Order: sequence, then C-alpha cells, then structure tokens
Amino acid sequence: MKRFLHETLHWHPGRPAWGAALVAGFGCALPLLLGLFSGHPGFLWATVGAFQAAKANPLHRFGMLRMLLLIALGACSAGLGFWSATHPLISLGLFAFYGLLLAWLQRYGSEAGKLGIGLAICLCLGQGQYGIADFNNPYAIATLFALGGLWVTLLAFGMRGMHGLRMWPYMPRLVSLLRVLRRHARRTPIRQWRRHALTYVVACALGGVIVNLAELPRGYWLTLAVFTTLQMDMERSLVRAVQACVGILGAAAILIYMGHSLADPPLMVMILLPLVVFGRAFQAHHYGLFVLQTTLSFLLLAETLAQDWDLPQVRLINATIGVGLALGVTLIGYLLRRLMARRSSKRPQAAEEQEKATTPRS
Repeated sequence: MKRFLHETLHWHPGRPAWGAALVAGFGCALPLLLGLFSGHPGFLWATVGAFQAAKANPLHRFGMLRMLLLIALGACSAGLGFWSATHPLISLGLFAFYGLLLAWLQRYGSEAGKLGIGLAICLCLGQGQYGIADFNNPYAIATLFALGGLWVTLLAFGMRGMHGLRMWPYMPRLVSLLRVLRRHARRTPIRQWRRHALTYVVACALGGVIVNLAELPRGYWLTLAVFTTLQMDMERSLVRAVQACVGILGAAAILIYMGHSLADPPLMVMILLPLVVFGRAFQAHHYGLFVLQTTLSFLLLAETLAQDWDLPQVRLINATIGVGLALGVTLIGYLLRRLMARRSSKRPQAAEEQEKATTPRS
C-alpha cells in the first residue's frame, strides 16, 4: 500500500507529530466546548483560529514564526471575507486577489503554497458565514480568531519549554531566505505561471461573486470547492481533471451524509476532536493531500455546531457548482492553449511553403 501511494502520489510518509497533535486537540477543545455550552457563534471563530495556528509545528525552527503568520494573516482574511459578503465588486476583487496570491505563493514551493491555501480557506469561511448567526462584526470575528490562535501559541510555548528548547528560536538571515525562495521560483517558467495564475484569478473571482449575488447559504461550500479543485493539478490532462472533480465531489458527499446522519452538535464534537488530533499527527506532506485534508478539517470545524443539517441539498448543490466552475475554467484554458499551440505550429509550415513558392527555379 505504501509503495502504491508513493508511486501514484509521490507520498512520503513521515513520523507522526504527537506533540503538535496534542496542542491542536487541546487548542480546539476549549473553544469548541465553550461554544457548545454557551451557544455563542463567536467561539466558532476561536476554534478556526486555533486550528489554523495548530497547523505549524512549534518544535521546528520556523514553527513559531509560521504560527504567528498564520494567526495574523488568517484573522485578516476571515475579517475581510465577512466584510465583503455584502459588496459584490469587493468580493470579486478580493477573491481574484487571493487567487493571484495563491498562485504567486506556489511559485516559492509547497510550504508557501500551504500558507496561501490556509489564507484562502479563512477568506471563504468569512464570506460564507455571513448571515448564518446574529454576529455581524468583522472586527470581532478577526479578534476572536486571533484569540483562538494565541491560545494555541501559549500551549506551543509550553511544549517548547517541556522539551528544553528556547522560547523563540534563532531566525535565519533574510538574505538566505530570499535566495531559497528565488531558487524555487526559477523552477517554473514565467509564461506557464501566468497561464496558471490567470486560471486561478478567473475561477476564484467568479466563485466569490456568485456566492455574493445569489446570496447562497453556506456559500463556503462553493468557494472552498473552487480552491480545492484548482489545487489538484488539473492542467496536466483532462482525465486527471475529471478524476479530481469526481474525488472532491465524493468526499463532499460523504461529509454531508455524515453530518446529516449525526445532526447532533455534542456528538459531532465528540467525533471531531479525535479526528483533529489524528489528522494533525499524520498531517500530509504531499501538497494535494494536505489541501484536501485541511479543507475537510476546516469544513468539519465550521459545521460542528450547525443546526441546519436538515438541508443537506444546499451544501451539495454549492459544492457541485464550485467543482463545475473550477473544471469549466480549467477546460477553457486547456482548449485555448491547444488552439494557440496549433496556430504556432502552423506558422513555420506556412512560411516554408511560401518560401518554396517564391524561390525561382534554376
């Protein structure tokens, strides 16, 4: 089984990070239980912020710096998404910008891409949660998100102390870091990256504005489906694109069926917390698996305290629209590239034929 996964997905299984998993479990447990007992929707954002921060491993050299970046940028993304939910043009521009930002970060390696997909998920949750509860203050949402992340940071500092490590590790020189990033960026040709970025910008902007104009409930099922589908490297072949879309729709359908069958917040919390711990312990290193795993975890956290699981068709329709939108934009870009390639291959042939026709015979 390991050999099959390694050959098909280039998956490199690593050692389980039980320390980071316990930090994630305790970090998400406190706001989840407070939200369960109080019924206040603000604890949902503290839970999301805690999980966002727990994606970084505090024992690594860049763990604490990455954790603070995830908290600060994630809080801004969630607040911006919630604020833009009533402005179609702002949603269009904001989702286009985050699509471009995600494509730009992917040029600098998978770790930078993981940072970008986390910010995009926070933006989608911020926009999709608007109007669900009587909690319509984007500043309060960003603050609660940051408080949940800082609670995990406190646990992370305690874990570093238990291991006898410095509270704040030595940071590398900025020049060395920029050299590594520049080396990663040179691996992708600029023309290929521009086509890649254009696909992201168009698909993400359309997803954000559709949710806004149609006023879709639980709209993050649509926008998250767009971002997740685009990460499955669909530009290689049409068969791979269809397989990725079917797989994502299947995962969404299973998740919706589980939520509809349980439909009980205390039971959902009891099931979710062990999943968070084991999911963080065996966090995927492969970029595509990491995106899928992280997206499903964020969806479970966002839907744990939901009271409208009697409407599963809304979520399934949103996910289907998002996958179809990402697939449609990708197919249009693929056909345009094929057409341009054919035209460019015909030009030398036409030039050769014209040269032969104009050359005088001896």
